[in-house]
Amino acid sequence: MSTAKREPLIDIQNYTLEFETETGIKKVINDLNLTIYQGESLGLVGEAGAGKTTTALSILRLLDKNAKLKSGKILYKGQDMSTFKEKEMENLRGGNIAMIFQNPLTSLNPTFTVGEQIAMVYRKHKKMKNKQAWEEAGKLVEVVGIPRERLKDYPHQFSGGMRQRIGIAASLVCEPELLIADEPTTALDVTIQAQILELMKELQTKYDTSLLMITHNLGIISELCKDVAVMYAGAIIEYGSVKNVFAKPKHPYTKGLLGAIPTLADTKERLTAIPGTIADAYNLPEGCSFSPRCEHATEECHKNTPKLVELEEGHYVACWHHEEV
Repeated sequence: MSTAKREPLIDIQNYTLEFETETGIKKVINDLNLTIYQGESLGLVGEAGAGKTTTALSILRLLDKNAKLKSGKILYKGQDMSTFKEKEMENLRGGNIAMIFQNPLTSLNPTFTVGEQIAMVYRKHKKMKNKQAWEEAGKLVEVVGIPRERLKDYPHQFSGGMRQRIGIAASLVCEPELLIADEPTTALDVTIQAQILELMKELQTKYDTSLLMITHNLGIISELCKDVAVMYAGAIIEYGSVKNVFAKPKHPYTKGLLGAIPTLADTKERLTAIPGTIADAYNLPEGCSFSPRCEHATEECHKNTPKLVELEEGHYVACWHHEEV
């Protein structure tokens, strides 16, 4: 998925990952190919269990010990990240690559004030003295709309929306090249969601940060992202600009996701539902993983796995019958 004049920041190539569990081998990522370009925003969308969060944790190399890489690699500015020593990865995490988690209450330490937690990042990555670190922490929380006087409060003293702002602030300490946001607004009400998304948009522009937005919410993708990658059973099944993919979906799964979204238009049509359940990672079907749920599936779909092909510039799909869709 390379495009002229766009510099890849993270390039995931033919990446296959399995988890060894007590109940068997769980095939989580299957021949994944995905590129995050410098200064651009990419939405990663799919149902729960599609492998979205595992992809993010793979980039950060924060997987459980039972994770086994079967093939492929992840490149950071052209360098294979598997060759990085743990010390190099520690510097990358929070420095060059930062992550905003779904539930900030679980990612913030309840025994430290929020000021100490942000100042800690400044001391580690910026080598600042404690006084200067606290001063910078005060400036940063004000950027995300929190009074610096609240630096001495603990995480439980903040609302969900305020905690998420603190998580965003902590992730921006080192002005990272890549910000990974994993369902950052799921636990928030609609009004607070809108505020957080607007804040992320402003900060991405201000810091010229690449963004990987992981969500099942297509509305968030259309609001924040330039490109979108649709993930199913650990693989990308459609990729392209948000404009092209949402206007002209070429995979039946993408079309199903879009058809399940209610609109304000008075169409009086029923929302469409994708039949069946997401593919079982312990027992993936042969051929196309989506074929058991697909109305277009033929014998070829049940036997052979389609590869991503470029239909028009920058728009890719993995489907034997994309013309019918």
